[in-house]
Amino acid sequence: MIDFSNTQNAFEGKSDADLRGAELLFRAMASTTLVKTGKVLSNIAASIHFPIGWALRPTIYRHFVGGETLEKTRPTLEKLGSRGVCAVLDYSAEGGSSEADINATYEETIRSLNFAKGNPHVSHGVFKPSGVGPTSVLEKVTKGETLTAEEQKRFDAFRKRFMELCRLAHEHGTRILIDAEHYAYQGIVDELSVEAMAEFNKERAIVFATLQMYRHDRLALLERIDEEAHDKGFIPGIKFVRGAYMEEERMLAQKNGYPDPICKDKQATDDNYDAGVRFVLERIDHFEIFVGTHNDRSLLKATELMKQRGIAPDDKRIFFAQLYGMSDNLSFNLAKAGYNVTKYLPYAPVDKVLPYLIRRAEENTAIKGQTTRELGLIRTERQRRRSAKS
Repeated sequence: MIDFSNTQNAFEGKSDADLRGAELLFRAMASTTLVKTGKVLSNIAASIHFPIGWALRPTIYRHFVGGETLEKTRPTLEKLGSRGVCAVLDYSAEGGSSEADINATYEETIRSLNFAKGNPHVSHGVFKPSGVGPTSVLEKVTKGETLTAEEQKRFDAFRKRFMELCRLAHEHGTRILIDAEHYAYQGIVDELSVEAMAEFNKERAIVFATLQMYRHDRLALLERIDEEAHDKGFIPGIKFVRGAYMEEERMLAQKNGYPDPICKDKQATDDNYDAGVRFVLERIDHFEIFVGTHNDRSLLKATELMKQRGIAPDDKRIFFAQLYGMSDNLSFNLAKAGYNVTKYLPYAPVDKVLPYLIRRAEENTAIKGQTTRELGLIRTERQRRRSAKS
């Protein structure tokens, strides 16, 4: 069994100064008041174009982001690669919904796929559909509402971008993850993801659909994808996550009068997640899987099932993933045990990535267990190092 409490291996790549900085950062994120104040001040600074990069770069930015540009991610990629961990290059700038903003994100995603081509340290490309298309139009399409001529033009452009990114990934031989979205427009994303898989996943999985398993309908979708794959002769790529918008989705369901799409509680979500992973691993001969989780119990269940079924840890059809800057005890101990591991590695200029950084801080504040775990592991390693020196 993998020992996820091995902090020596988890933090081998961090100096004593790095650990001190990480401890201070997570202590700050444990404070709801401090995080809320920081969000307000950051938003004010952004609105008046006040430069705050000098304060963010050596702290939260350095901890959670790989660099401002693709080229500047190279040292981080090489450092991760030296320890057997790959990366998913994630352009995390959050712009507007104008065609200019959408085109800028689309062009940068193309650059990231070109950068990933043949790079041994990059396991997957990724794009968020809402970054390359207008969400208002995607929502109308998902609901089956009639589009105006202008909306139809924008949707057609979105669909072309979506399929072109998948085509380019196929041409490069680089797997590409299609990130999940809000319930309101996930339907059209699911539809296009299956269409892209059917076209580009004939010999191996290139395109990966993301299933947010806090939704109670995702197992049914997984079964439908399996059936379509058999009928149309393609290999599904499935990325599993628990989900990113739970509170917001519950609120929107209540406000708009439709059934809550989220599992009834945390245990139901965990059970749904593990059932999805099991479904794919039991059919791995015609699937590929990307297991995105910070839950050690889910990881142990998955690795134990692999062992039971005689699946080698380094089977290239199976990847485990965590966010850069979090859960290093999971990532590096999995890699040490021979599993394929990758980190979601955001990159973008400081001002563009600010919403992402605020969300990371808010999530760590909301999920007290995660912050407590990170702090506990960091403190354990700092104490181990002090004892080793004495």
